[in-house]
Amino acid sequence: MQSYTYLLVNLCCIAIPLIASFYPKHAFYKDWIAFFKGNIITAIIFIIWDTIFTKMGVWGFNPTYLTGISIGNLPIEEILFFICIPFACVFTYFALKYLIKQNPLEKIQHVLTFALITILLLIAIFNYNKLYTFVTCLSTSLYLSYLTVKKVDLSYYYLSYLLVLPFFYLSNGILTGSFFIDPIVWYNDAENLGVRISNIPIEDSIYGLLLIFMNIHLYKYFKTKSLLKIK
Repeated sequence: MQSYTYLLVNLCCIAIPLIASFYPKHAFYKDWIAFFKGNIITAIIFIIWDTIFTKMGVWGFNPTYLTGISIGNLPIEEILFFICIPFACVFTYFALKYLIKQNPLEKIQHVLTFALITILLLIAIFNYNKLYTFVTCLSTSLYLSYLTVKKVDLSYYYLSYLLVLPFFYLSNGILTGSFFIDPIVWYNDAENLGVRISNIPIEDSIYGLLLIFMNIHLYKYFKTKSLLKIK
């Protein structure tokens, strides 16, 4: 059963959002095409990143908790991670748009974005020799800058991120060894700041933000595109 641990983490993350997608009043399954179009693009970027970092030893995987099926140097569970987690997050964004009409983050989103862009850029510059820290912080800073230039309203992006963050920490905690003697995913601390929340490198929070924001933005793009075609 141990060999299915990572797979079960993925399935647990997607199970409730998948079932809730068929809620008749607000059916997310009708947006699946838009989601998967955006998700494929994002997943390819992150899988390439993941493949390179795994080869370089920035992180790696414990075979004890894997099924043994791999594509390249990545276990199939790691590839599924880039589908299951974004699905849950984009579903959360979809649901929040219906459930919350007055977003409390709307008035502070610009300040929050500017602060993140600046802080992450500075962290990247001062830690250019730590690959995970540098690439994650720089990429996220640049992507937030791009969204700012495009004048994207990020208030619901942030709200979605904050809502899924506890579940992100729970699933990542399992992966990084919070509940096991050995981690499912291990990290080379020479390539990160060495600051951890439980067993989770602080960079994972930024990595997760970038993954979530890219998926939401591309989902929105393809959904808008499909609506324009209908009109």
